[in-house]
Amino acid sequence: MSKSSNVLLGVCGGIAAYKSAELTRELQRHGAQVRVVMTRAAQEFIQPLTFASLTGHKVFTDLWDSSATTDAAAVIEHIAQAQWADVLLIAPATAHTLAKLTHGLADDFLSAAYLATEAPVVLAPAMNGNMWNHPATRANVLALEQRGHRIVAPESGYLACGTTGDGRLADTETIVRAVLDLLNPPRDLAGETVLITAGGTREPIDPVRFLGNRSSGRMGYALAAAAERRGARVIVVSAAATLTPPPRCEVIRVDTAQEMHAAVLSRLPEATIVIKAAAVADFRVCHIAPTKLHRDGPLTLELEPTEDIVRSVVEHRRPGTLVIAFAAEMGLDIARAREKLQRKGADAIVLNDISREGLGFDSNRNAAVFLTEDSVVHIPESSKDDIAAQILDQVPSLRSHQEVALQLR
Repeated sequence: MSKSSNVLLGVCGGIAAYKSAELTRELQRHGAQVRVVMTRAAQEFIQPLTFASLTGHKVFTDLWDSSATTDAAAVIEHIAQAQWADVLLIAPATAHTLAKLTHGLADDFLSAAYLATEAPVVLAPAMNGNMWNHPATRANVLALEQRGHRIVAPESGYLACGTTGDGRLADTETIVRAVLDLLNPPRDLAGETVLITAGGTREPIDPVRFLGNRSSGRMGYALAAAAERRGARVIVVSAAATLTPPPRCEVIRVDTAQEMHAAVLSRLPEATIVIKAAAVADFRVCHIAPTKLHRDGPLTLELEPTEDIVRSVVEHRRPGTLVIAFAAEMGLDIARAREKLQRKGADAIVLNDISREGLGFDSNRNAAVFLTEDSVVHIPESSKDDIAAQILDQVPSLRSHQEVALQLR
């Protein structure tokens, strides 16, 4: 980060406000100049003096600042700080503040500065799990994402209210990385068209039941958002997912493995990189019941394999198109993953252990191993946003390796 990078940090009222002090230090460690705006509720959890001591700057707490030298200075201070900022980061962002930003309310320093800034905005929500999952909050988050703001999703874990679930403020490193990506966005995928599959397919049993899995779509969507920020044109073929698709990406909705197979092959000629992050069912029912099955006794379902989408992509891709597969396994069996890589003919495979509690399916965190024919890169436990960035970091070396292999043929 350039030492001239200016981060205006908004701190809202919640128990996670204390983490903003560590966040301030970490941003400074990366070379940022940080100034802090606190809402009135935030001051109930942490004192402005803490941030003033860390930053060496006055902390902004009131739209009508009695310490300003003139009334005019007090009125326009939020404009000055909005123009000073290279990034506006709000962490933690409460449900109340998200609602205010969505609807353009400007009754305090932070919300007024938000309306006045032209800088990119990063929002790191933190709140009770029920509040985070409430339809009103989800609608507000969707609106802010569509506005182009970066949402650093909260993580799942033990919350201050005594419950466990989504809503805990994302790790400091994850938030800092989001800011770094905006201040110094890598454009190493400019000119690429990245085709990504996401979510979990659903194979019908009867009109109301299906075979499926617990995939949330987080990994595929994180990859799509990261690729778009790095300059790529992104096409997402998405099966069932619980999240909002990333903005500025083309999204094709499918349900079954067969539908995903058809959609991927139809768009494959456009792709220069294919990343198969979806959780595709390995089997489907041979004969779908035309009406709802009733519990009249034991039931036997005859299953058949679904289409091997990765193999089809490898067989039909244009020369030079990279293919990155995923392998969700019960444990990090590298030998098995490498055998799968060779059998399918992909350029790389991302192995993740779905047996570890709190990682993988239906979680915002994961750990993985990035495998090629001759290399093993361990990606330690982190948020899926961070893992997506690390996966895409491997593309240049993967591309170079492919080019050398093509020349030797």
